[in-house]
Amino acid sequence: MDSLITAAARALAAGDPLGALKRVALREDAAALALRGIAMAQLGDFDRAKDLLRKAPRAFGPEERVSRARCVVAEAEIAFASRDLAWRRKALDAARETLESHGDQVNAAHARYLDIRRLLLLGRLDDAANALQQLESAALPPALRTVHELLVASIAMRRIRARAARDALTRAKQAARAAGIPALSAEVESAFLALNTPAARLIASGSERLLLLDEVESVLASGAFVVDACRLLVRDRHEVLPLAKRPVLFTLLRTLAEAWPADVTRDALVARAFRAKRADESHRARLRVEVGRLRKVLHTMVEVRATKHGFGLLPRDASDVVVLAQPVAEKHGAVLALLADGESWSSSALSLALGVSQRSVQRALDSLAAAGKVQSFGRGRARRWTTPPMPGFATVLLLPAPLPVE
Repeated sequence: MDSLITAAARALAAGDPLGALKRVALREDAAALALRGIAMAQLGDFDRAKDLLRKAPRAFGPEERVSRARCVVAEAEIAFASRDLAWRRKALDAARETLESHGDQVNAAHARYLDIRRLLLLGRLDDAANALQQLESAALPPALRTVHELLVASIAMRRIRARAARDALTRAKQAARAAGIPALSAEVESAFLALNTPAARLIASGSERLLLLDEVESVLASGAFVVDACRLLVRDRHEVLPLAKRPVLFTLLRTLAEAWPADVTRDALVARAFRAKRADESHRARLRVEVGRLRKVLHTMVEVRATKHGFGLLPRDASDVVVLAQPVAEKHGAVLALLADGESWSSSALSLALGVSQRSVQRALDSLAAAGKVQSFGRGRARRWTTPPMPGFATVLLLPAPLPVE
């Protein structure tokens, strides 16, 4: 490796893409193409980066398998950073195997972290957590230790484990400081900001207040009967019951829970659940049917009792009834609530779960995507929607040429 390539690679490792470009911007050899591609990716020009990283492997000779593999892994990272989740995973696996077989354990580990990030972006939280547990980060360079801890924090935040998330981010901050890469430190600070931003709104006994993730965790552990409008489920100390596919029942339950310990009139329930301005006899008949279904579904958790004017809740094994809602009232809150579990959904599945037309769901998704609140991958019938992962992921692109690992 000549001195300019070495200097450019070290500049990239230190998070200085402009410094790298100054050294290789006019060169067309394989190593320079790869370094230019990574530099452009770090600057955010993913399209140009992809072009350069596709040219680089062809420029490397067939015997330079490790260099070609590093280019493939860097291309995969760019694809995932730009949410191209349909990118060929088999190529990433093959590149990782090549790196492992040739002793490049650092870049091979980075390839594994990329695959875990892909799983998180796809909403496969359990698979991502299991894969992360198989990796030992202690022997890795500080930059990769930072990525490891950011992934740990992201999973913990999804699972509403605030202390575990905070501990992981503290470790990430230490590792980022040791790496000396400003972009990594900024990513960790952004994650801390997300952790310290209100995660839900508590509605109880007629009052409301915002909750941080730590406080949400405390509410869930309190033994109260919780109507979780952020994820469209209910829980008590014994049971968690998803109601995402029963939107009318959930709306009735949320209305009753927000009024607890008072009751709610039949007309108010009809207006909220059926969106009817005036309740006629057909609406009241439907209300009786839906309340009967609600009683059947919740019979082990709460009693839905009739009152003189309407209906009220009587928890069986809880002293309190609370509602967790989105921190800010959201026009498309029901769609966000379904996506909040981290799973990927098709627009048709969302339509069935919400009981509205698919076109209405698509308009809502387009509006939320424009606001950066949801993201999609795939095309046509294979298109799926998720919420952005928490916290954001640092893009620590790989080096295409061997460097000493300190």
